[in-house]
Amino acid sequence: MRAAVLESYGEPLSIEEVDPPTPDPHGVVVDVEACGLCRSDWHAWQGHGEWADDQVPIGQILGHEPAGRVARVGERVDELAVGDRVAVPFNLGDGTCYYCRNGHGNVCEDGYALGFESSVPGAFAEQIHVPHADFNAVTLPDGVSTEAVAALGCRYVTAFHALAHRADIDAGDWVAVHGCGGLGLAAIQIAAALGARVLAVDIRTAPLELASKLGAEVTIDASELENGTGEKEGVPAAIKARTDGGAHVSVDALGRAETCRNSVDCLRIRGTHVQVGLTTDAERGEVALPIDELARWDVTVVGSRGMPPSRYDELLRLIDAGTLEPEQLVTNRVALENVSDRLAAMSEYETRGIEVVTEF
Repeated sequence: MRAAVLESYGEPLSIEEVDPPTPDPHGVVVDVEACGLCRSDWHAWQGHGEWADDQVPIGQILGHEPAGRVARVGERVDELAVGDRVAVPFNLGDGTCYYCRNGHGNVCEDGYALGFESSVPGAFAEQIHVPHADFNAVTLPDGVSTEAVAALGCRYVTAFHALAHRADIDAGDWVAVHGCGGLGLAAIQIAAALGARVLAVDIRTAPLELASKLGAEVTIDASELENGTGEKEGVPAAIKARTDGGAHVSVDALGRAETCRNSVDCLRIRGTHVQVGLTTDAERGEVALPIDELARWDVTVVGSRGMPPSRYDELLRLIDAGTLEPEQLVTNRVALENVSDRLAAMSEYETRGIEVVTEF
C-alpha cells in the first residue's frame, strides 16, 4: 500500500509502497477514506517533543485523524464487522487499565498514540491497524460522513472534551479562544453550539473572519494591540473590557508562551484556563505563569488531550443533528503527495481552517 513516511525532520515525506497491516486478534484493519492534517502532525514532522521524551521516530508513517471502513477483523473482535464505517481516535487505549475502565481512555496508562509511535503507524496511508478495536473504533451514524470525521480529527474531540468535560462551560459563559487555527476554530464552533459567548483572538484577518462565521461574537486582532512592553495591557485588557471583567473560560489553542500567558491573564475571578495547544522548540514544554495570582483569584488551570472513545457519541449526535458542522471548517482537500507541502505551509501559518487528505 502507499504511505507517507517520515525520513528526516522538516524534509518532504517519502511516498512509499509499504506492507499493508494485518489485524491482531483484538484489532481491525481500516481502509482510510479521509484523514485530517493537523498542527500536531507539523510538530511531529519538525521533530518536536524530544524535551518530553515524545519525539516521533524516523521511519514513522504520520497521520492521526482518520475515518474509513473496516476491511479486516481480528478473531477476538466482537462489535465490528467488515464494511462498518468508523472513526479512529488518535489516543488509543487498551480498554483494561484503571483509566480506561473508568471512562478516561484518552489517558490510558498503556495507550498508543496513532501516527506518533512505531507500534501504531499512522493514517497518511491507504490502510491502518486499530488495536483493541472494540474499545477504540467508533461506529459512525449514517448521517455523518467520513470527511466530517476526518475534520473532527483530534481538534474537534480535543476542543469538545476541553470545553464540555474539563471546563464544563455553561450557557452564557464568555469563552476566549487564543489562536484560530483548526483547533481554535473547532473550539469556537463548539462553544457557540453549547450556548457560550465566544471571543476569538488571532493576528490574521482571514481566520478571524471565519471565526465570526462560526459563532464568535467578538474578534480581536492581537497584532493591532502590540505595545512592545511585555506588560499585561494588550490582549488581556482588551478581553476584559469586551467581556465586562474577563473570560469565564479561556483556551490556548496555539501553544506559544504569549498565548498561554494571555489566556491566563484574561480570566475573571474563578475563571478556568484550558491548555490544548502544544509548545514548540521555543518553549520546550515550559511556560512561566503567575502562580500567586492563580492562587489569589481561585483560578483553575487544566489540560485536555483528545477525548475518551466512550464519549464520542456525545459529539457525533450533535453532528448528526446538524448542531455542529465540522465540514464548514474544511478549506482544502489534498492528495497524499501534497501532504509535505501543506505541512510546510503551517510553518508560516499559511493554512486556514482544516485541510483533509482524501486521495491516497
